[in-house]
Amino acid sequence: MRASAPAFRLGVKARAGRAARPEQCLNQDGSAARWHRVLSYPSGTVLLVQLRYNFRVYPTPGQQIDLARAFGCARVVFNDGLHLRRQASEAGEKYVSDGELSRRIITEAKATPQRAWLGEVSAVVLQQALADLNTAYRNFFNSLAGKRQGRKIGSPRFRSRKDNRQAIRFTKNSKFKVLGNGRLRLPKIGDLPVRWSRSLPSDPSSVTIIKDAAGRYFASFVVAIGEDETSPAVDAEIGIDLGLTHFAVMSDGTKIAAPRFLRRAARKLKRLQRALARKTKGSNRRKKAVVQVARAHARVANTRRDWQHKLSTTLIRENQAVYVEDLCVAGLCRTRLAKSVRDAGWASFTAMLQYKAERYGRTFVRIDRWFPSTRMCSACGRINDKMALNVREWDCPCGSHHDRDVNAAINILAAGQADRLNDRGAHVRPGLVPAARRETVTHPDAARSTRSVEGISVR
Repeated sequence: MRASAPAFRLGVKARAGRAARPEQCLNQDGSAARWHRVLSYPSGTVLLVQLRYNFRVYPTPGQQIDLARAFGCARVVFNDGLHLRRQASEAGEKYVSDGELSRRIITEAKATPQRAWLGEVSAVVLQQALADLNTAYRNFFNSLAGKRQGRKIGSPRFRSRKDNRQAIRFTKNSKFKVLGNGRLRLPKIGDLPVRWSRSLPSDPSSVTIIKDAAGRYFASFVVAIGEDETSPAVDAEIGIDLGLTHFAVMSDGTKIAAPRFLRRAARKLKRLQRALARKTKGSNRRKKAVVQVARAHARVANTRRDWQHKLSTTLIRENQAVYVEDLCVAGLCRTRLAKSVRDAGWASFTAMLQYKAERYGRTFVRIDRWFPSTRMCSACGRINDKMALNVREWDCPCGSHHDRDVNAAINILAAGQADRLNDRGAHVRPGLVPAARRETVTHPDAARSTRSVEGISVR
């Protein structure tokens, strides 16, 4: 497997002590714009963008044993820390601090016969396992306090040795190193062969070793880059209406057919899953069948990701600004369209547009999902009351004839262009909406509202 382009944008940091500040976006008439959010940055601010690069690694049988040991030790430390904090909570005791947790779960545990084997792996791996636990608790508390956008997050859960994904992380403190011969040297693991498809733009700050459900190993590097990769400016701007019959319809009339990767692989997946169901639980043949099913699903995901990378790169390269409707993907995944919505992969596609726009100096804006892009006439601005999903073309009383999806894309483009102007008529740099692992600012009735599926073709 070839390494993909940066898997996703991790975050943005403002350097030189200048933090990005929110800016209220106003329409030309001075009214507050509610279709999207923007951020403006003080002049001279240098943004550092963190990217993740994934590469396939091929550990030897002995290294696979060492990695399995490291996965297990990290899992035990995580679970021990979670158990200790839950005990303290149930007993009404004070919350166990990060430092106290590290001392009791790692330092003192290594001196006991029951946990002496923790010393067989790098201490950084164990510390990062506790860091993951601390992050999980921080997200949980912020979600309870309403400081974290998106759906509510539950308390951390115990990790299992049967989890489909196993991972350990090495930071710079571990002294990991990319050797001149292309191998990755990890403490107490050895030199791992890496299949490089490109060079890293800068020295990595950390590397995560991942084993997926298909039994493959990956090295995921986190690197920070500046804004020195800005592409030459172009004049074109485009609005995109995402759908199911057509994956994307552009404001210039271009229609991109939905590839339906999962549907195309359905016959093979059905055969493999039936074979898996016939295997005896706990048998070696069942374990092999599980891996075969996982590899088939991985092939579908890889094909979809490759296609989305190529399309998103083309759109970012050819357009200075890209406007996309902020669909409620989480809500749609609870409807009868769930399988088709997940097969389309809108969230991952818009995330690619987002970080590529930031990296290459383009503008990316999400238009509010409640903006009536489908029901509004792009010629006169009249808004219809209702429009059934089976209506693919319609006529406005003003005399205009519209293709449903093209009209929506044109309205998305117009809304994005209008709302990019502040009260002085000057452009401000739009801030990118956080990467969509979960949908943000979800309307409480989005899952039940027909407006959340407005503009989506199901025929």
